[in-house]
Amino acid sequence: MSILPFTPPVVKRLLGWKKSAGGTAGAGGGEQNGQEEKWCEKAVKSLVKKLKKTGQLDELEKAITTQNCNTKCVTIPSTCSEIWGLSTPNTIDQWDTAGLYNFSEQTRSLDGRLQVSHRKGLPHVIYCRLWRWPDLHSHHELKAIENCEYAFNLKKDEVCVNPYHYQRVETPVLPPVLVPRHTEILTELPPLDDYTHSIPENTNFPAGIEPQSNYIPETPPPGYISEDGETSDQQLNQSMDTGTPSTTPGCSQPCPAWPWTLPGSPAELSPSTLSPVNHSLDLQPVTYSEPAFWCSIAYYELNQRVGETFHASQPSLTVDGFTDPSNSERFCLGLLSNVNRNATVEMTRRHIGRGVRLYYIGGEVFAECLSDSAIFVQSPNCNQRYGWHPATVCKIPPGCNLKIFNNQEFAALLAQSVNQGFEAVYQLTRMCTIRMSFVKGWGAEYRRQTVTSTPCWIELHLNGPLQWLDKVLTQMGSPSVRCSSMS
Repeated sequence: MSILPFTPPVVKRLLGWKKSAGGTAGAGGGEQNGQEEKWCEKAVKSLVKKLKKTGQLDELEKAITTQNCNTKCVTIPSTCSEIWGLSTPNTIDQWDTAGLYNFSEQTRSLDGRLQVSHRKGLPHVIYCRLWRWPDLHSHHELKAIENCEYAFNLKKDEVCVNPYHYQRVETPVLPPVLVPRHTEILTELPPLDDYTHSIPENTNFPAGIEPQSNYIPETPPPGYISEDGETSDQQLNQSMDTGTPSTTPGCSQPCPAWPWTLPGSPAELSPSTLSPVNHSLDLQPVTYSEPAFWCSIAYYELNQRVGETFHASQPSLTVDGFTDPSNSERFCLGLLSNVNRNATVEMTRRHIGRGVRLYYIGGEVFAECLSDSAIFVQSPNCNQRYGWHPATVCKIPPGCNLKIFNNQEFAALLAQSVNQGFEAVYQLTRMCTIRMSFVKGWGAEYRRQTVTSTPCWIELHLNGPLQWLDKVLTQMGSPSVRCSSMS
């Protein structure tokens, strides 16, 4: 029995190649409910309708049935406002409230996402999930093959939805760190630098930054958004008129160029305080291994920890302000209670909304702002990449995403630090912690100058890099720390 009143034969054939959760072709039977099957049929039927108009339907069917990456691009328009003759909203959230597209046809907002029967997603992700990888979470997991002329990351007027023109991003294997055992060690370990009570610099998400790879376009901001969430049209117009700036916008002070060093790191330590490496000793390889939970997230209101730590096992998760019970892919802050909560915190919590989505894909961590209000991120690893001061706080406007950690960059820094002694490696502990506030920012350009002054914020601990550091430090041998009132 057909799910829809009439299902064309070509749609039935294409649905027959749909991959189930087990990785085989077919409708999936009991693995997916009727609602999911109905949505898949609508998505395929709508795509078939579009491709018939451009004569590309045969090429799509050829690609899927032969599973051949040497087939041609199969494209659809990258925006549909002209096709439908409608004013297309600029953001995902406007699609929810406009109420214009509550029908089964595909539509697309200006950020490139399709809406099929109340559900939104990027077109190449939708069809790659349908015909190749049902466990696909986001576009961060995909990269286009070299001969794809209309790949999503190229941002052309048309986008290729040929599922065999994309590959799954593989997590790179990090080389082991060669660690010698030290015989000459510090008599006292310097304290770990902490920027919690310092005043960090600020920067807006920089429009002048080029993506670090060809498959992850880091979206530029639509304009400056004030601390209270009001968009400055003047700054937006100025950015459109002047084009891409050659310098990082938003920095309150000149930013040091890469390579930079963490305060208290090897370049700032005198030779007498460094633990010299004895190269005559055998080098022991210390390998990286993925933990069961790639990060741990703690939620704070001002300087008070609230609720239990969330342990992330899934590569994609959201931290939002709603009240649904948390699960492996969602950390809901709305349910958390705090008897000391004041009116400012309460008001801020109401504006968290859809919050932030975090991805851990291919050894990289991304943060995407889903909220109507900006989020503010302090990531030493990200700051290193762009030549900012280590404590810089970056504003990510709604609808934008930013790479906030890269395992390969961290591995290179770790290997370099091992040669500079125990304390140099120890200082890298701070790079594995990322702080993120909702709605209200902090730093030199804000009334709140420390993260503990912001109403609602979270702290991420990246467990893989932290455990790697622990193994390296254990292999190097702990220094003899003199007990004192500060130890």
